[in-house]
Amino acid sequence: MIKQSRYLIILFAAFTFLLSCNPKDRYERLVKKELEKGIRADSLFMGIHLGMTDKDFYTHCWELNKQGLIRQGTSNTSVLYKMNELDDPAKMNFYPNFYEGRIYEMPVKFRYDGWAPWNKHLSSDSLQLEILKLYKKWYGEDFIEVVHPKRGTAYVKVDGNRRITLFKRDEAEVWAIFTDLLIERELKESTTMYDSLGIQ
Repeated sequence: MIKQSRYLIILFAAFTFLLSCNPKDRYERLVKKELEKGIRADSLFMGIHLGMTDKDFYTHCWELNKQGLIRQGTSNTSVLYKMNELDDPAKMNFYPNFYEGRIYEMPVKFRYDGWAPWNKHLSSDSLQLEILKLYKKWYGEDFIEVVHPKRGTAYVKVDGNRRITLFKRDEAEVWAIFTDLLIERELKESTTMYDSLGIQ
């Protein structure tokens, strides 16, 4: 009986340990812990930050363009930066999402210049790892690996209110998305409230 009880205790402890290693649980605990700190981490890149007004963003990009650091991207509503931080030439396209006139999310798209279906070494598999290495330098080491529901292996880092998600969009392109979790939560609560009231 004692042996059986000891076996059950060990089995329960092992099961609890495995549950605690679940990436989704780990991610949710991380978000909760970081938001409870009450700190803001708004820095993005090139002097752009979460909470920046749309007017300040456009003015700042105009100045960066005059310095020759950026130019118009692949669409009328994106900004292009030629990267020299990676082993192979690449481009970065970005344009923020605004909430009440301020940046709350920044999707960023990366692609090697020389990518082609026959250039496997320039695929998104390699690009994702290179961007991850670069982002660890810029934002810190503690990215966790998770499974993106549509894109496979992804990497996430949360600092206070700022979440960085890095994932492969397809064979050629890697995306990073910077999100203000406080605004995201506000938007979700607002949507839930309207849904429950039947307002569309």
